Amino acid sequence: MAYIQVLLFLVSSSLFQLFLGVNSATFTIVNECSYTVWPGILSGAGTAPLSTTGFALQPGGSYALEVPTSWSGRLWGRTICAVDSNGKFACVTGDCGSSGVECGGGGAQPPATLAEFTLNGAGGLDFYDVSLVDGYNLAMTVAPQGEGTGGNCTTTGCLTDLNSACPSELKVLASAEGVACRSACEAFGDPQYCCSGAYSTPDTCKPSSYSEFFKNACPKAYSYAYDDGTSTFTCASANYIVTFCPSPSTSVKSSEGQYPKAVEVSAGYRETTPRFNGLGVTLLAAIWALRQLI
Repeated sequence: MAYIQVLLFLVSSSLFQLFLGVNSATFTIVNECSYTVWPGILSGAGTAPLSTTGFALQPGGSYALEVPTSWSGRLWGRTICAVDSNGKFACVTGDCGSSGVECGGGGAQPPATLAEFTLNGAGGLDFYDVSLVDGYNLAMTVAPQGEGTGGNCTTTGCLTDLNSACPSELKVLASAEGVACRSACEAFGDPQYCCSGAYSTPDTCKPSSYSEFFKNACPKAYSYAYDDGTSTFTCASANYIVTFCPSPSTSVKSSEGQYPKAVEVSAGYRETTPRFNGLGVTLLAAIWALRQLI
């Protein structure tokens, strides 16, 4: 009888998760750079913070992060980070101003490449994109895995090194080398680049030569505020792999002062399965075992 009670608990628990939607997605963050990257994570307004808001990810490393359903927020990589003589942690690019490895509610200081998510949004779909609206600091892709039906599931992001090719007026230098590329809005503060003031609508804010620099290099990434049509993607019940420096890409300066020309690091990650499929297998197995005893 005890065994039957356990099986009944599994069935009821699985049904509860299936119909009330308490499953979580898995974000697997992979570092294919030849240097350490410190991911930063910021939850959106009204969304609870995740179990971590920042950590170090070594070259070739991966980190699986459980993300609750209906979560929204952004994820980015911080580079060239160190602790100073006063114990303050800071990064040259993507710093979140927390003075620690955990961002603790701080967002990325531009320029930074951003991965943005809204899970279980309109129509039950996940919305995701890679944005260069706040500039660029390293190559990054987002790839849905084990997606359910519905949506426009596809890998998006930016594979190209923009730090070396960045226009001089946008380039961020460290030790005379380009380590990030600012947006025209940050560089000049002009409303026509920021899509603000008289340029605050899709009809008045148009692509500029600077946003087209980003768009030509990274066609699927956001290049300016109203670049929705070719830059937002949707998926249903998926897990996501976020990869820094996906091959092929050219690296920025590392904290050790090295400038590798190319990165071809094979990084293993934990393959994840669809949330519904995993739950369905548990449910069916419990029902089958129960039938054998009753």
